[in-house]
Amino acid sequence: MSRITLRQLLDHAAEHQYGVPAFSVTSMEQMLAVMAAADAVDAPVILQVGTKARAYAGDIMIEHLFAALEKQFPHIPMVVHQDHGNSEATCATALQHKFTSVMMDGSLLEDGKSPSDYDYNVRVTGSVSRMAHWMGASVEGEIGVLGKLESRNDERMLTDPDQAVDFVRATHVDALAIAMGTSHGAYKFSRKPDGDVLAMDRLEEIHRRLPETHLVMHGSSSVPQELQDIMNRYGADIKQTWGVPIEEIQRGIKHGVRKVNIDTDNRMALVGQIRRVLHEDPKEFDIRNMMKPGMDAITRLCRQRLEEFGTAGHAGKIKVIPMADMAKRYQSGALDPKIR
Repeated sequence: MSRITLRQLLDHAAEHQYGVPAFSVTSMEQMLAVMAAADAVDAPVILQVGTKARAYAGDIMIEHLFAALEKQFPHIPMVVHQDHGNSEATCATALQHKFTSVMMDGSLLEDGKSPSDYDYNVRVTGSVSRMAHWMGASVEGEIGVLGKLESRNDERMLTDPDQAVDFVRATHVDALAIAMGTSHGAYKFSRKPDGDVLAMDRLEEIHRRLPETHLVMHGSSSVPQELQDIMNRYGADIKQTWGVPIEEIQRGIKHGVRKVNIDTDNRMALVGQIRRVLHEDPKEFDIRNMMKPGMDAITRLCRQRLEEFGTAGHAGKIKVIPMADMAKRYQSGALDPKIR
């Protein structure tokens, strides 16, 4: 049995002081490449699928791809996570298709674009927590406005620690994504980030107030220069950009960050190699010859992140708890949030 809940994996990560990269995936090739990295370094793994990826491949296809990964890598604890669920219904259907964890992003309205108010966020996230916990599944919530922080004077872009405490108390989420200056996509920072645009001190304060709540860094690809260079060398138009430095993520792991979302890095690794193959051999038309170098590039990058975040070496130490047993723990109150 390899499928594990997010709560159990992050509890283990907290106990042993490591972080877990959460790799966004859309295709079979991405999934296999990530699992090859986890297998190579004996690491547990989080594979997450957003609503657009679910619409692209279809829930039936995604469900069976994950089932195939379980059979192929039965020794690797694997969280199947819904990323940025935009409604209670979206989270419910993910659970119906055997996801072990869901994120209810109540910081936005159901359109996935318009900011919500705090009461709405508490209501929908709390509702999803009750539903998921009855099944033994885990829930991630989000509070704050994810996006670029131009200046520390712009406090509205940062998660308020008092509100974070109240939110966890009200919703009983297992993990909390906070706003600290990171953003989705390749263009995260216009310069190498420092304390003026990446608020690590805010993260540390929230961890002090919520020492047993697992914190999540969204938009945390590092966008390595070499990946940008490969893309541009073979015809892309990627403007100079900076991602989240590995040393800052490692600092976050020391202060309660247990889940680190990565998407852009793996996209660039894959697409850069596809561009290279097509450029070097314009006659090539076998998709496998394009995908395999990209898969290898993803595996190298994921292996590096699993080692840098301390995830490597822990897969064999985890005894997976069935979701039915996790449900009993939720119902007994044993997994209720502890707040300082």
